[in-house]
Amino acid sequence: MTFLDEAVITARSGDGGSGCVSFRRERFKPRGGPDGGDGGDGGNIILKATNRLQNLSHLRAYPLFKAQNGQPGRGKNQSGRNGSDLIIQLPVGTLVLDKETRHVLADLVYDGQEVLLVSGGKGGRGNQHFATSTRRTPRFAQPGTPGQEVPLQLSLKFLADIGLVGFPNVGKSTLLSRLTTARPKIDSYPFTTLLPNLGVLHLRDEHFVVLADIPGLIEGASEGKGLGHRFLKHIERTRLLIHLLDITYTPENDIIEDFFALKKEMAAYNPALADKANMVLINKMDLYDGHCRDVGQVQEAFDRLEVVSLPISALTGMGLERFKEMLFEMFHKS
Repeated sequence: MTFLDEAVITARSGDGGSGCVSFRRERFKPRGGPDGGDGGDGGNIILKATNRLQNLSHLRAYPLFKAQNGQPGRGKNQSGRNGSDLIIQLPVGTLVLDKETRHVLADLVYDGQEVLLVSGGKGGRGNQHFATSTRRTPRFAQPGTPGQEVPLQLSLKFLADIGLVGFPNVGKSTLLSRLTTARPKIDSYPFTTLLPNLGVLHLRDEHFVVLADIPGLIEGASEGKGLGHRFLKHIERTRLLIHLLDITYTPENDIIEDFFALKKEMAAYNPALADKANMVLINKMDLYDGHCRDVGQVQEAFDRLEVVSLPISALTGMGLERFKEMLFEMFHKS
């Protein structure tokens, strides 16, 4: 299935039904009074969040969503039936904006959340409402009001406790697969991960956290280069950012500089990301040798920056139990 985290659709609520012009036609009452019924209200457009959907691909074939119109009124004071509401199901984490004004209309953050997006048009009143002592046979009724139409920009932002960020091939997918039951694609070429992957990490007892593996960022990601601009939005909701760095980088590609490059790209995309809680995992310790940057010096550098760091090997599992204990202390302090 194609992953889709951006979509544009149009939603239109139902029109209200027209009121009816009618007069009683009863035996022995040739001049019966007005008995036109009211029109029914148009259906509303309702948004509903569900965990059963993981992306917006189900909207691809439906650019227009329209609720049912209200039925017109009828004689004998019979009101028209209201139009049925239309419920648009969206994944949890979907941000809904007015495409033209960019105004946020809804932020769907929990399963089952419902938001009334646009109300249906009101049904018109039948001619019975317009009879007076001087106007006993009104030959007009009120038309229903039209529904509302709004163009929508939908943007899915994953709801995860922790975002894994790093340049391509630092081992994010390997780490996610080691810690959780997620099975992301793993290989050794740039942009192996073409969409964010989510996994649930069991810390202790009934405590769990959700991790999101964000596709590899590159310098210039905040300007739309590589895949970063498309996926940076997925770390906006996270509570903690894990910077994954590769100890095997050669000195001319200093991993400390990589850390600052990642911070720069995130801050350029959204300044609030620069202030988000973060820690560093120094990965690929299974390949650590004399050609690598001294890990002790790297940790000392992060200590001076007041950033927690931990050497690990996503491949062998070295350091991961300590990492899980640190997460438990961060997220579930007594």
